[in-house]
Amino acid sequence: MSQIDAVSRAVPQLAIFTDFDGTLVELAETPDAIEVADTLLEELRHAMRELDSAFAVLTGREIADIDKYLAPLHLPIAGAHGTQRRRADGFVETVDPASIRGAEDIARALQPLLLVNPSLLLEKKEGAVALHYSEAPELEAAVRTAMEEAVRSVSDFVLVAGKMVLEARPRGVSKGEALRAFMREEPFLGRTPIFIGDDVTDEDGFVAAQDLGGVGIKLGEGDTAARMRIPNVASVHALIRGLGDIAARERDANLTH
Repeated sequence: MSQIDAVSRAVPQLAIFTDFDGTLVELAETPDAIEVADTLLEELRHAMRELDSAFAVLTGREIADIDKYLAPLHLPIAGAHGTQRRRADGFVETVDPASIRGAEDIARALQPLLLVNPSLLLEKKEGAVALHYSEAPELEAAVRTAMEEAVRSVSDFVLVAGKMVLEARPRGVSKGEALRAFMREEPFLGRTPIFIGDDVTDEDGFVAAQDLGGVGIKLGEGDTAARMRIPNVASVHALIRGLGDIAARERDANLTH
């Protein structure tokens, strides 16, 4: 049974959540090198319309970064793994000033490592910081050591590993908590959550979706808490398109009765 078939009966009442890098777009060597498929915006617009706007992106990127790539769409987004969150009504929750200061302190502490290793990429966010080593995988141990030391000097921050990246973010912040927050609000309230992701940082989102009666869908291989899998980014696009199509047919059928 396909992923679309497995959830089709509940489509009109679904709330869809997706990761961005590696899920909606293919991974790239650097964050700025990703490419957005020409058809993606229309697929997202279609899904938003047919699911009554119950569609959100949960990402490690900042909200403004996602807006740049998905313009003119203005989706509900949890950015920096939930440190930032824009609700469906457009309200953006304020980032904790202590988190902003903590991220700035961590970024400063990493400067010595960056000066001697220019192939590393430091991604500064409002309330979080990520250190990418995809262009220098041999530096993984050095990156981890430096990040652990930087975080040790800042209260209430934790390290989260991703694909060739290590991120420091406030304790208690996660994609799972962001998903739960969205599910307490309209238009997500009362719906069944589906979360699609590809990375270790998506695991708490899978757990949250499934705790709330929904399904986690893991893209690719690897151990996961998700109950379903999907093979690649193209399949994610097909799933989103298919769910939108099914919801549209259900709505049309109801209008004729």
